[in-house]
Amino acid sequence: MIRYYKTIDSKLEKINEPEEGCWINLVEPNQSEIHEIHDYTDIDIESINAALDEEERSRIEVNDNHTLILIDIPIDESDSHNSLYSTIPLGIIITEDVILTVCSEQTKILNDFIVGHIKDFYTNMKSRFLLQILHKNASYYLHYLRRINKMTTTLEKEIYDSMQNKQLIQLLELEKSLVYFSTSLKSNELVLNKMLKTSSIKKYHDDDDLLDDVIVENRQALEMATIYGDILSRIMDAFSAIISNNQNNVMQVLTVITLIVSLPTLISGFFGMNVGGIPLAENPNGFWLISFISVIICVIITMLMSKNKLL
Repeated sequence: MIRYYKTIDSKLEKINEPEEGCWINLVEPNQSEIHEIHDYTDIDIESINAALDEEERSRIEVNDNHTLILIDIPIDESDSHNSLYSTIPLGIIITEDVILTVCSEQTKILNDFIVGHIKDFYTNMKSRFLLQILHKNASYYLHYLRRINKMTTTLEKEIYDSMQNKQLIQLLELEKSLVYFSTSLKSNELVLNKMLKTSSIKKYHDDDDLLDDVIVENRQALEMATIYGDILSRIMDAFSAIISNNQNNVMQVLTVITLIVSLPTLISGFFGMNVGGIPLAENPNGFWLISFISVIICVIITMLMSKNKLL
């Protein structure tokens, strides 16, 4: 899918054909659309395809007629059963005339620009637009990290009395998300540091301050992901032991109950033997006496078990 946008009278407008100073947004493109953009911009097809490869690493490539900035952006893959976050590449290609964004799926980051949530956004100010994308990207990382932290706290409260693996599986998904985030944020940090030394990207007034803000937020997100990852790993280890201990407690209670219940069965078995000389065999109250003795023994054993904290 190809969409063309341009800032006209300080307002983002959708246009039908590409022109100088416009933003070309390429989402889930087919080969025909890729060649169409190549024919108009003369951008290498390899540079466009790089943003569509999930295994591509974040980097900056300076070519003769364009500069490719490849970063990892966070996406929310949660459903009604599990919470999972991942990352995908986003390619930002700057030429003399246009700025091109390439992604394998629609993203909230770019959608914020389309719907007008970003102030002071102009498609012709390509380096400023690039930095605004990077800043928004770091903000989404922080937003998702805070959400992961809240979900971890909720799961922590639920798991104390749990004897199932559901909560542990959810924690495992969150831990996997933090691994994705940490790896991607480290790669993005290298890109940002390289941008400080890159002269091929024309900068406007205050762009250096915006780049510094992006670097600070990216570093903050990386530190948060590292800390939350360590905490989550320790929580999973602790709660694995808690679940195992809860199961052991249940088995212990069932074992004690089985022992207590087996004593009346044992006593009735002795008195129910079909042989001579059974005590109380001729006593008309023999049944009630034996039942009373059985109950007394069960009560005594129960008290002893409770005293020794076995119940």
